[in-house]
Amino acid sequence: MTRLMALACLALSPSVCSVAGDSLQGQHWGGALSVLPGRIVVMDSYQRMWQKGKDNVAAALEATYAPLPSDSDAFAADYGYPTLSVGVRFHWNHGVTMHKTQDRTWGMAQEVGYDSRMGNAASLYGTFSRPFFRTSHWTADYSLSVGTTYSRRKYDKDNNADNELIGSRWLIYFGAGLHLTWRVAADWGIRAGVDYYHHSNGALSRPNKGANFVAPSLGVVYMPYYKEVVKASPMMRSPRFNPYWYVDLTVAAGAKTLEEDWKQTQYKTPPDDPAYRKEHFKVYAAYALSADVMCRYRRRWASGIGVDAFYGTYASHIRQMDETNGYDERHSPWSFGLAAKHEVFWHDLSLNMSLGVYVFRHMGHAARGLEKPYYERIGLRYAFRRLGGLQVGANVKAHYLKADYTEVTLGYPVRL
Repeated sequence: MTRLMALACLALSPSVCSVAGDSLQGQHWGGALSVLPGRIVVMDSYQRMWQKGKDNVAAALEATYAPLPSDSDAFAADYGYPTLSVGVRFHWNHGVTMHKTQDRTWGMAQEVGYDSRMGNAASLYGTFSRPFFRTSHWTADYSLSVGTTYSRRKYDKDNNADNELIGSRWLIYFGAGLHLTWRVAADWGIRAGVDYYHHSNGALSRPNKGANFVAPSLGVVYMPYYKEVVKASPMMRSPRFNPYWYVDLTVAAGAKTLEEDWKQTQYKTPPDDPAYRKEHFKVYAAYALSADVMCRYRRRWASGIGVDAFYGTYASHIRQMDETNGYDERHSPWSFGLAAKHEVFWHDLSLNMSLGVYVFRHMGHAARGLEKPYYERIGLRYAFRRLGGLQVGANVKAHYLKADYTEVTLGYPVRL
C-alpha cells in the first residue's frame, strides 16, 4: 500500500504529497518517472552495413526503496545509503530499421523488398543506484540494472529477415546510468543523466547481435527519504569488517546456439533449400568448472584470481562443418583459462565478474575470427547462509562483450 501511495504522488502536487508522505509508515519508499530519447549503438563494420534507422524513445516508471540510517544496515552505510528499485520500461523502436542491400558479402542470401524492424519492447528490471556525491540540494549517482525484456517482433525469415538484432521474444536486459538530481522541494527532485541499456538472448537462440542503446534521460523523482540520508550519512560509520581469504569452487551448466550454424544457413545455403535463412537452431550444452582464490577485503568487495575449465559438446559439430568447408583446424571440446575475478556484495546477493585469457582453446575456423583470446563472465549469485554459504546464480559468458552462452552456477566458498 505504501508503494502505491508513493507512486501516486508522482501525479499530485507537492502539497498533497507532503501530507501523504507524513502518513507513510517510515520514509523508505519513493518513485521515479523518466523519458529517454535514445539511439542504437552500431558495434562494428558488419552491423554498419545493414543498420539503417537508429532512433527510439523509452519511458520508465520505478518504485524505489531506500534504507535509512535508523535501519542500522552495515551494507547501506558502506555504500552511502543507495536506493533499490523495481522498474518497468517501455521501448518504442519504430525508428530502428535494418536492410541488407545486394552485396557479395552476403553470399547466397537474396535481398528482400522491405525494411526489417526491431519492434517495440517492454522491460521489467531491478536497479541498484549508488550516490557518490550528495548535498542538501544535489545528488550524483551511478546505477546498474538487470532484468528481462519482451519484444513484440523478432527475426522472421518471411517478414523480418534482416533483423539480426533480436532472435527471440524473451531477452536479457542490462542497463547502466550516470545521473544528477536537483532537489527542488523537500521530497521532490528533477533527475537528468545518460543511460546505456542492452537487449539480447544470451546466445540461446539466433540471431543474437543484440541491441545496444545510449540515451539522455530526464525525469522526476519522489524521495521522502532524502532529508534523512543527507542529514545522517556524513556522521554514520559502518561496523568494522575483518578481511579474510577463501577458495571459491563453482560448477556451471549452460546452453547455446552456434554462430557457425547461423552464418551457414544465412550465407552458404541456396534459397531453394528448406534450411535457407531458417529461424530455429539446435541448442548445445556447455559446462564449466572454476577454482578461485579470493580475498574479501571489504564487506562489499572481494577480488582474486582463478582457473577456469570449459567443456563444449558442440566441438564435433564444428569439426564436421570445418571439414565440409575445407578448413584444416584443430578442435577440442576442452578449453582452459586464467582469470581475474571480482565480486560485489549486497547482503546475500552478489554481482560476480571475471576477465580471463585462454591458455588452451581450439574451436575451429570461425572461432578464430569471432572469439578474442580473452573472455568475460558476468552474473548474479545468491548465497544461502543456512547451507553454509552455498551460492546459486546465473552468468553470461562472452567474447568481447558478445555472448558465447548463458549458464546457471552452483558455488561453495571454503574459508581459509
